[in-house]
Amino acid sequence: MKAYLFLFLAITCEVVATSSLKLSNSFTNLIPSIITIVGYCASFYLLSMTLKTIPVGIAYAIWSGIGIIFVSIIAWVFFKQALDLAALLGMGLIMLGVIIINVFSNVGAH
Repeated sequence: MKAYLFLFLAITCEVVATSSLKLSNSFTNLIPSIITIVGYCASFYLLSMTLKTIPVGIAYAIWSGIGIIFVSIIAWVFFKQALDLAALLGMGLIMLGVIIINVFSNVGAH
């Protein structure tokens, strides 16, 4: 279960870093740029801790899938970026994939 805590924290750091990347304005705004760099470093470190227990393919699928969904929601809410039906359907399928991996796969850390 500790591995999933590290994975959740890695996803959180990655989402914060990616959202700050937008605000960094190509690394011309100092504070968002620092948050981006620190966030990605923390995310990769935490992901590496996750990989001690969870296979890399499973961890990366969960990390990237949930990250995509959260970044898209943040972009929609804070940056007013539109999500059309195809985008929502695709994210729904990503979430379904993450659920299937966690509930039915025997290769993850359970």
